Amino acid sequence: MPAATSGTANRTNASTSAADAAVGRLLEQIGASWMTQAISVAAELRLPDLLATGPCTVDALARETQCDPAALHRLLRALTSLELFVEQDDGAFALAPAGAWLCADSPRSVRSWAIWCGKYHWPVWANLLDSVRSGLSARELATGRRGYAHIEADPEGAAIFNGAMVEITRLIASELARMVDFSAVRRVVDIGGGYGELLTVILSAHPHLHGTLFDLPHAMSGAAALAGQAGVSDRCELASGSFFEAIPAGADIYLLKSILHNWDDTQCGVILQHCRRAMPDGARLIVVERVMPRRLSASAVDRAVARSDLNMLVGLAGRERTMDELASLLANAGLRVARTGAAVREFTAIEAMPLR
Repeated sequence: MPAATSGTANRTNASTSAADAAVGRLLEQIGASWMTQAISVAAELRLPDLLATGPCTVDALARETQCDPAALHRLLRALTSLELFVEQDDGAFALAPAGAWLCADSPRSVRSWAIWCGKYHWPVWANLLDSVRSGLSARELATGRRGYAHIEADPEGAAIFNGAMVEITRLIASELARMVDFSAVRRVVDIGGGYGELLTVILSAHPHLHGTLFDLPHAMSGAAALAGQAGVSDRCELASGSFFEAIPAGADIYLLKSILHNWDDTQCGVILQHCRRAMPDGARLIVVERVMPRRLSASAVDRAVARSDLNMLVGLAGRERTMDELASLLANAGLRVARTGAAVREFTAIEAMPLR
């Protein structure tokens, strides 16, 4: 009898411990918004850039950023708990390795993405309930307009958005340039490519290629600057326009990275039909998207897909799709899935060709 009592107590203690851990995880998830805001503010104040040359005191950082020293100290200490900064024994703060990714000149910077998430895109998340109830984006509910009209009307926001897209694309561009066979290709068109990070990386990796960056007018100046920095301006044509109207014809490969998830099935059909019309015999379409699994797990990759799916709902009334759903969209536009590449981070490259 005593042994049974002891076993029951152990099971009770284990159950209580598991419940406490689960509640702790839930509370952390509920309060996770502070992380987005703290990181975004650090990026906007350029704290990582100021610390990139060495440790600084709170007073020195407060003078540089024109912040209240006591309040800034609280922010800095909070960021040490996220392992972005390090508080030294003398009270100065130094940059941690992860914090370096928030420096503007880091080759793998995500500074613009942090600012976009914490400042420009932040307000729409407060309307997720309305988007879930209606199926409409927060912006459409507020203004009656769909798509990227908010970007076109805000030059500063457009610069941050396009910079953020450069940063997210940069994390996977080199691997995509390696995965896709460009050996027999002469011309590539990057559809809706923003500043053209993916295209410039591909052109840099394959010197025989020529490319066309196709996007709305707000992206053209940034695209010209990026192509110049990459040294590919002589092989990179810039063309402004809407993929809902027409797409430059005659290329060997067309790129659609993170485009389809912005739009509903009808709009995706229009985009893909324009792609099909532009594609000559033997041309390929490379669709790069987060592919929604049939059933989500608790893995970091699946959480990233789930986050993006809700982000598309509340921001643009778009969605992430399963492989079957993407294949159906392609088939309806006269395209077939030829092959899929291995996932790069949470992205998958889908190679499509015209149906015979």
